[in-house]
Amino acid sequence: MQLFPDLKKRYTEDKMTAREAQRMAEFIAWGPVVFQVARIMLKRGILDMIRNSDNGMTRQEIVNATGLSDYAVKCLLEASMSIGIIIVDTDTDRFSLTKTGWFLINDPATRVNIDFNHDVNYKGWFHLDEALETGKPAGLRLFGEWQTVYEGLSSLPDQVQKSWFAFDHFYSDSSFPEALRIIFDEYHVKSLYDVGGNTGKWALQCVGYNKDVEVTVLDLPQQIEMMRQNISGKAGGERISGYGINLLDNTALFPVKQQGPDAIWMSQFLDCFSMDEIVSILKRAKEAMTDNTRIFIMETLWDRQRYEPATFCLNMTSLYFTAIANGNSKMYNTEDLTDCIHRAGLVVEAIHDHLGQGHSIIVVDKLMS
Repeated sequence: MQLFPDLKKRYTEDKMTAREAQRMAEFIAWGPVVFQVARIMLKRGILDMIRNSDNGMTRQEIVNATGLSDYAVKCLLEASMSIGIIIVDTDTDRFSLTKTGWFLINDPATRVNIDFNHDVNYKGWFHLDEALETGKPAGLRLFGEWQTVYEGLSSLPDQVQKSWFAFDHFYSDSSFPEALRIIFDEYHVKSLYDVGGNTGKWALQCVGYNKDVEVTVLDLPQQIEMMRQNISGKAGGERISGYGINLLDNTALFPVKQQGPDAIWMSQFLDCFSMDEIVSILKRAKEAMTDNTRIFIMETLWDRQRYEPATFCLNMTSLYFTAIANGNSKMYNTEDLTDCIHRAGLVVEAIHDHLGQGHSIIVVDKLMS
């Protein structure tokens, strides 16, 4: 297994003392309540109040500011000290933020992840064991009787849908500017299939960046309808078309055009499928390729992250796919996706790393005989 340097440092040696390891084990054991306390400290604005105070705050000042009982505030503050998000001055009994508390407030990725885990995943995690055993998203039935979360996106409760899309878009949006430059300035793409195009956000970015490009969004029929509503009346929307397709159906073919598309774009898409399903999708994509077509696969590959916290988030996200999304996919590493590409009769031309929040673009060509 090949790992980027920061990951190799963390994942190949155990440097904890016995006492540190024991504490980490207890931190894991109490993980659910650790999460909820931190979330409530954010939701109630307590961490913001403490940050914005001149010299920290006393418990009574927090009681007065929040309207919570002294009992409730005491429980939250004591737990927050143990979690490590606040500290206390024992001379003044005033509470102030730690660096971890500061990141909870200020790191946008952390805030998105908290909402995603609370609104979308939290109750579903209870069924993770079943999902791992069956290969089915056992936690999804809390929302509806769908085979995958993607079939039910348009029917999810408003807050769940809001947190799902915020999570999905946050990680892709930050990579869009560099991805657009690669696609249009380096590879001079004029026609593009956006596979799994969702609400059409990337398609709109494409037609906004390049005045000549034609984009066809391939997705489930219900997602195509959402996409059409989203692009309606927006600049360049007339150069975006939709093609309804269930890519889990291995008989469902990509549209084949005589000139073919210059690019087949798959952003945060293949992580929604098992490796065998990925091979099937890539084989069908290959049938729509000409000799000049490239497939661009943009993913957050966990082994190629510059900093370990990003890999931590990605490996935890894999279990969202297990319990909620579909039961059989994950955040892949380079080795896994390269294996799928080769099995589909394709070849990796290049890999562009460190786009946005840790994305890579794998550029794929047909394997020439």
